[in-house]
Amino acid sequence: MDFTIDRSLPISIRQQLKGLIEYAIACGDAAPGEPLPSVRDLASALGVAPMTVSQAYGDLKGLGLIEARAGSGTFIAESSGESLRAQEDFAALHGQIEALIDQGLSLGLRASDLASLIHGRLASRARLGRRKSIAVVGLFQSTTTRYARLIAEQIGPAATVAPATINLIQRDSASRSRIASSDLVVTFVNRRREVASLLPGARVAGIRFVPAEETRRALAAIAPGARLLLVARVPEFLPIMKAGVTRFADSPGLLKLTAGSAADVASLAAEADALIYASGTDDVLASVPQTLPTIEYRHIPDPLDVQRRVGSLLDDED
Repeated sequence: MDFTIDRSLPISIRQQLKGLIEYAIACGDAAPGEPLPSVRDLASALGVAPMTVSQAYGDLKGLGLIEARAGSGTFIAESSGESLRAQEDFAALHGQIEALIDQGLSLGLRASDLASLIHGRLASRARLGRRKSIAVVGLFQSTTTRYARLIAEQIGPAATVAPATINLIQRDSASRSRIASSDLVVTFVNRRREVASLLPGARVAGIRFVPAEETRRALAAIAPGARLLLVARVPEFLPIMKAGVTRFADSPGLLKLTAGSAADVASLAAEADALIYASGTDDVLASVPQTLPTIEYRHIPDPLDVQRRVGSLLDDED
């Protein structure tokens, strides 16, 4: 029997060892009555603590799959093969597992990636039951949390919706595995490819975001001809802001755009009648006079896209 373990997998050595023996019994690779290495010999061969092997053997004994014989050692239980193979659907399950592995490998997943997805999904099911799980991936934690809340309010209790940032999934492998195991990952249309590359095997949907109603009303209230300063942390967002301001404000005057430092913002703000800042850039307010009117340019997930792309997930058959 092959006792090879993989230390890169997000699964304990104890669980790996238990699974290897259980799988070997189920698939006929370990015959009833076959001897197993002693705890000490197997621990030495694997380079692990004897306690780890002892615990794995204990788990298997509890399932009736192996048995200790006084003075002789540990053996595959005589009834173990029949016990597992007696499960009517086990053969079908075995085929599904093999198909899942083949599909994962065909997508370029490593063994550790595939194990992380399964492990994360099992952990999610243990916590939440059979509800669908949705992850919303954005740029800033506070705004992404708000996006997740709005989506959750629209779809109701049929799914859990959790926020995450691109930075988080780039730097934290545990969070990356958890998010990748979601039934659906939602992000900005223009970030979909980037997020999908960070979460191999995950189902990633890009949705549109539209200006919030309070933002539209605030822009409509701007006096004609007012000099406006637009500030965003991400430079590529500035043209989007400019298009929205031009659309909703009544004949705005001179528009200046910046993604610069606090000093740049302070200098440009001195010549502005109002400052419009993208969500997630609230810190710029500390560098401008308190008397300067400010408007947060807030977006919300497009309700139609949420219904079309996220709602369709909930209509799928389990």
